[in-house]
Amino acid sequence: MILEMKVPSPGESIKEVEIATWLVQDGDYVEKDQAIAEVDSDKATLELPAEASGIITLKAEEGDAVAVGAVVCLIDTSAAKPEGTTEAPKAEKKEEAPKAEAPKPAVAETKTYATGTASPAAKKILAEKNMDASSISGTGKDGRVTKEDAVSAVPSMGTPTGASRGSSRSKMSMLRRKVAERLVEVKNTTAMLTTFNEVDMSPIFALRDDYKETFKTKHNVGLGFMSFFTLAVVRALKMYPAVNSMMDEKEMITYDFCDISIAVSGPKGLMVPVIRNAENLSFRGVEAEVKRLALRARDGQITVDEMTGGTFTITNGGVFGSMLSTPIINPPQSGILGMHNIVERPVAVNGKVEIRPIMYVALSYDHRIIDGKESVGFLVAVKEALENPTELLMNNDVKKALEL
Repeated sequence: MILEMKVPSPGESIKEVEIATWLVQDGDYVEKDQAIAEVDSDKATLELPAEASGIITLKAEEGDAVAVGAVVCLIDTSAAKPEGTTEAPKAEKKEEAPKAEAPKPAVAETKTYATGTASPAAKKILAEKNMDASSISGTGKDGRVTKEDAVSAVPSMGTPTGASRGSSRSKMSMLRRKVAERLVEVKNTTAMLTTFNEVDMSPIFALRDDYKETFKTKHNVGLGFMSFFTLAVVRALKMYPAVNSMMDEKEMITYDFCDISIAVSGPKGLMVPVIRNAENLSFRGVEAEVKRLALRARDGQITVDEMTGGTFTITNGGVFGSMLSTPIINPPQSGILGMHNIVERPVAVNGKVEIRPIMYVALSYDHRIIDGKESVGFLVAVKEALENPTELLMNNDVKKALEL
């Protein structure tokens, strides 16, 4: 029996996928549920499992865009599984007669001339530029290098001088193309504005120094910065619900829950999985979910459902060394918080200059539905919670908040 394998729908809005990589070859015997291909949609890279065991016949090439529901391969389920190794037997090595050396293609000779064949004026120009007349084909009588030859041979500013100038061309994945389209769409269709602030990270540093080892031992997950930022954002979203909203044509939808998208780097590019109902999570819950989603993104196992939705996004460019940026909104959301690197900076504290670990934070927002007062107030609320986490995020009970 010949089974036709069709492209399953990765999500409601996805109409086609791209064959990124075949993990098997035409004519291989595959087992049921064995991953046979990686396919790119506009949201994620997914594995395509074999629906049955048998000999496979590929019907699409790597890089092909294939409609959802189209046949990508055939599986002959009546074929018997080959005994032993699935590798084709290697042919016995035969002694080959030495091959006659192929005649080398004729190469036109290029005459070179010694420095002595350059005119005095040409010698002077070449000496000033530390060039050898032997590297120049002269146009004068008997190949003599003239002044004009030397002038034209001297590299001017911006002229290539023998260094590598190669280039390569590769096809962008469907995911990367879709990201590019969405970023341009956001810039063209939203009134995006960015406001900035700075956060003194000393209180969070102190809490992590005191409790990170105990926290990790008990919960098997690190006490990072993301839990503090996520819970600070949740608190600010409750104070400024317009930031937890999005436009739908002429209407504004405001959510009473906080699904926080977190931007993470995956093997195929930027992934934005969602922490569902972050308002119900503790520090341990946030850190565990961040770790789970980051590992799934890194291993290419993230699903479309895990990246669908989200009411607000947090992105951390600081892990790559970014000092400051203007993050682009993740549509159809209306706001995104950018974290950056932490640098010791001199700041004024009670009239004195002290060195503190400072992070610049940025909030990009859609000015069509979020006013300046709300955006600035939201970012100030985030700053306040991060600079006073014991009171505003832990209700003055650190051990209970960290479940220690």
